[in-house]
Amino acid sequence: MTADKEKRRAISREAARKRRRVESDVFGDLSQLLPLQPSVRANLDKPSVIRLTLSYIRMHTLLKGHAGTKADTSHTVKHGQALEGGEEQQERDGGRDDEEKQTVAVEALEETNMYLRILEGFLMVLSTEGDMIYLSDNVSKYMGLAQAELMGHNIFEFAHPCDHEEIRANLRLTAEEVWSGAKRDFIMRIKSALTHRGRSANLKSATWKVLHCQGRAQVCAIPSSVSCLLLTCQPLPLSHTLLSTHTFTSQHSMDMRFTYCDQRVTLLLGYSPQELLGRSFYDLCHTMDTKCLNKNHLNLCLRSQSVSGQYRMLVRSGGYVWVESHSAVIPSVRPSKSRPGAHQPLCILCVTYVLSGVEEPSLQLSLDQTVNRYLS
Repeated sequence: MTADKEKRRAISREAARKRRRVESDVFGDLSQLLPLQPSVRANLDKPSVIRLTLSYIRMHTLLKGHAGTKADTSHTVKHGQALEGGEEQQERDGGRDDEEKQTVAVEALEETNMYLRILEGFLMVLSTEGDMIYLSDNVSKYMGLAQAELMGHNIFEFAHPCDHEEIRANLRLTAEEVWSGAKRDFIMRIKSALTHRGRSANLKSATWKVLHCQGRAQVCAIPSSVSCLLLTCQPLPLSHTLLSTHTFTSQHSMDMRFTYCDQRVTLLLGYSPQELLGRSFYDLCHTMDTKCLNKNHLNLCLRSQSVSGQYRMLVRSGGYVWVESHSAVIPSVRPSKSRPGAHQPLCILCVTYVLSGVEEPSLQLSLDQTVNRYLS
């Protein structure tokens, strides 16, 4: 009886080893199909292989829906060539098609890399459930987390809990929004393993990084109705190294009253820095853009950083210019031994980019413009 038990156990152990060996071979073959660097594929565990495979299948479904017509046309052309020219012609065309495909793929990759460098951010494709179906490879440059670490995970696992409701609101798509390609523009905080020195740290010691997300809804009708958000994500604060004569900086109290403004505002808007002190930032803005500015102000108070989007700012002599403001909340400075009396309250720092020339210069939209007209 004991001998039979030992024999059955040996057979069971051998069968288990065989199953594990077959399973490992299947996962190895599957990982080889993933479009990742060999060094990345070599370090993937089984759950990661499944997660990334599902993400690429979903991404393939989306792309197939957009490229279905083009693929059908290409197949028809190839079939016609084979019928007219015979097998030899088909082989020549097949070889030429392979070369053309490789050339097109290389050109597309170079173009994509160029766009990502200009963007100063990364691409993200989100399902309506919040799954990160795809992220561009340069995400590690901004977040300190590799593409393979994030793809397939849910955005809510990495986003700040206080931003979950706004993310859900942007993921919620009506039928009309899906088919019209509704735009999305929001700010969220996400975990970042990138240190101040640009090095990658452990995810347990991750900090929050503010992302400005812009994009639109995409839909795939073939083979099934699938909708997602295609977003460009730019970490804030954005680079202010491109300051020029078409840019001015200002400092405000938390209710957006001017406490400082540089001299460039006179050249761009006609106001002197002295007359702006103590005045509300909203006094200089077009009434129709109040909603945009209120949203920007709320983002500032909740997330400490924000990008306003394009809005209109009034010019002293009449009319308005289109501008965009990048803002951040500056925390208070605690007193120190070297600066015993230094104690500054919270304030808001804005960098405003003037994007256009003066429009409707004869239009008067505020009392300031009217007074300036009479004085001149």
